Amino acid sequence: MKKGIHPENYRIIAFKDMSNGDVFLTRSTANTKETLEVDGTEYPLVKLEISRTSHPFYTGKSKLIDAAGRIDKFKNKYAKFKK
Repeated sequence: MKKGIHPENYRIIAFKDMSNGDVFLTRSTANTKETLEVDGTEYPLVKLEISRTSHPFYTGKSKLIDAAGRIDKFKNKYAKFKK
């Protein structure tokens, strides 16, 4: 492998699914300022809105997630065209 082309901050990070609270550890270069303690060890934390434990494709369950009010914004924007 070539020297000097790989990131230096490749480390174990905790990813937390905010919709169901699931936490999993994996290696990543993601930058974050937050930390989370898992099994007595503190890891950098990356918060996710959806992950493999809450995504409808993997769970087989349909679930409406509207974290930023996108549906309401869409309805308000196009309400003027409604007859």
